[in-house]
Amino acid sequence: MSVSTVAADQSVCAPLPVLGRDVTVPLVTGGEVTYAALDYAASAPALQRVWDDVAAYAPYYGSVHRGAGYLSQLSTDLFENARRTVAEFLGCRADDQVVFTRSTTDSLNLLARALPAGCQVFVFETEHHASLLPWQDAQVTYLDAPRTPRQAVETLERALADRTASVQEGYGPALVCVTGASNVTGELWPVRELAAAAHAHGARIVLDAAQLAPHHRVDVRDLDVDWVAFSGHKLYAPFGSGVLAGRADWLRAAEPYLAGGGASRTVTRRPDGSVAVEWHESAARHEAGSPNVIGAYSIASACKALTEAGWENLVAREEHLIAKVRAGLAEVPQVKVLSLFGDDAPRVGVLSFVVEGWNSSHFAAALSAEYGIGVRDGLFCAHPLVRTLLGSDPQTQGECGAPEAAPGEKSLNAIRVSFGAGTPDEHVERFVTAVRELVTEGARWQYRTEDGRCVPAV
Repeated sequence: MSVSTVAADQSVCAPLPVLGRDVTVPLVTGGEVTYAALDYAASAPALQRVWDDVAAYAPYYGSVHRGAGYLSQLSTDLFENARRTVAEFLGCRADDQVVFTRSTTDSLNLLARALPAGCQVFVFETEHHASLLPWQDAQVTYLDAPRTPRQAVETLERALADRTASVQEGYGPALVCVTGASNVTGELWPVRELAAAAHAHGARIVLDAAQLAPHHRVDVRDLDVDWVAFSGHKLYAPFGSGVLAGRADWLRAAEPYLAGGGASRTVTRRPDGSVAVEWHESAARHEAGSPNVIGAYSIASACKALTEAGWENLVAREEHLIAKVRAGLAEVPQVKVLSLFGDDAPRVGVLSFVVEGWNSSHFAAALSAEYGIGVRDGLFCAHPLVRTLLGSDPQTQGECGAPEAAPGEKSLNAIRVSFGAGTPDEHVERFVTAVRELVTEGARWQYRTEDGRCVPAV
């Protein structure tokens, strides 16, 4: 069974077509301009190819797994084929499981629920909250922010060695959680080396690929990671879908993430009146309830589109955009780009910076209101990392948009610009021009704080 799709333009010399590429927005100074979406690290626009595939399927929507009708069988095939497509996209091993979730956050919380008793978790303080916080019920060792990739590996090796040395008679399981690319700096982490260090000490490793998968090929076997998690809405698919893929044993041994239909194989009443349940051992064990078929299908469509476009071409084009942004920002002395590993560290299309004399919320608001450019400001759900990067150089609290600080702490926030396969050159060129003009000429409009956000004054 198949659903006809609309072929998308796969030209590698131009950005991939995305929804919203022709949307215009008003400027406070008058007129309209095509919106420059430069907040891909938060949510990338959906690929036109993905939207067309979903629209082609929509009339055939039906229940999954438990329906005898044609549309139910079609939807079931679509859902399970999406699982196979994602497994191929990630280079999964033959016995790996692909579980569809709501997001990276959901995926890592699922894995946290599946940890064996006594499992010790190692996680760098530099992680996004999605991979920093789910392990609260386990024994967690938080590792300090490294300043080089080599230091990251050495820090992990020491922590794992101390773990084994501190136990007299054997030790329990361990898990390392690490990002593939920082959502704050965009810097690439030494995943393969960290995986080797983990395995050398008997630990497993899960890769948060939320920022890596949309920009670089992620191959589970090549990187030698045990699990990988990512979100559809960062991979050019609509909201509400995610993936956890990897080793099946811990997932099979764990109680279902959610208890309900779909996760259960059989349910019977015992003589004493209680209920006995036999749970599935497949991915369905952690997919209780009616699954998000459109979400899974959209992820699979995005996986196909990126693969067909060619990773070599996509990476080359993104590096071209990164070079444009970095060169432009380097010409403005008041701009400080944030980095853990140094200016020359390889990165994906994500850069964060601060501007001398500006509160970041004020600067981001001016980019939007006066230039039609959407960026992100704040701490980017990675508070420990941003605080480490800003160190003792917090921004001056301005009149507009200065975030509330914790007691005894000065205002800290930054600006993040991020882009990807759907970004045209004009958007990054407009961004660089806008930064230069705002720094040298100042904002052309007055701004005020409303509900904690900096907005144009009426």
